Amino acid sequence: MLKSDLRKTYKLLRNNLSANDIEDLSLEIANRLLKLPIWDYSFYHIFLAIRESKEVDTDFILNILSGKDKHIVISKSNFKTMEMTNYLLTDSTLIKKNNYNIPEPVDGIEIADNKIDVVFIPLLAFDQQGNRVGYGKGFYDRFLKRCKPETIKIGLSFFEAELQIQDVHNNDIKLDYCVTPKTLYTF
Repeated sequence: MLKSDLRKTYKLLRNNLSANDIEDLSLEIANRLLKLPIWDYSFYHIFLAIRESKEVDTDFILNILSGKDKHIVISKSNFKTMEMTNYLLTDSTLIKKNNYNIPEPVDGIEIADNKIDVVFIPLLAFDQQGNRVGYGKGFYDRFLKRCKPETIKIGLSFFEAELQIQDVHNNDIKLDYCVTPKTLYTF
C-alpha cells in the first residue's frame, strides 16, 4: 500500500479504539518492551502521546524508564524549520500542548541528538522490512539522521506489520524494532 492510503486506514483503525483499549494495548506494548536488550543505555528519547490522535500511551514506558533511573529525553517541534529540539525530562519540566495537541516541554536542559541511545518512535503503520509511516512531516527522519548510527530505533504500534510499504524514499529511516501488543519485530 501507499503511505497516504496507510495513513487513512490506520487513523480510522485508531479512532475505533476506546480509552480502555488504548490503556490495555499500551500496557501490553510496555511489557513486551522489557524483553528487548535495550536497558543498558543511558539516554532514552520518548514521545509524549497525543491523546486526541489515540497514540500509544507512553506513560507506562516512562514509568519503566524512571524505575530504571534512565535519562529521559522529550522533544519540542518547530513547524517552521520542521526540526525537533530535545530536552531532558526532569521533575521541574513544564509540559504544554502545542497547536497540534503535541505535549512538549516549554524549555529545559537541551540534549544533543548524538547523545541519545534509544528512540521510541510514534507511527501510524509499518511493514515487515522495518519501514514506517508517520504523519508525513518528516520530523523523525530528520531527527534520526542527526543521531549516532548505532542509536536504536523502536516503533510502537497497536497494529501488526503490513507486508510492504510501496513508496519508501531514500530519506526514510528504518526501524530496528517495532513492538505491538502481540509481537516483537526485529529488523
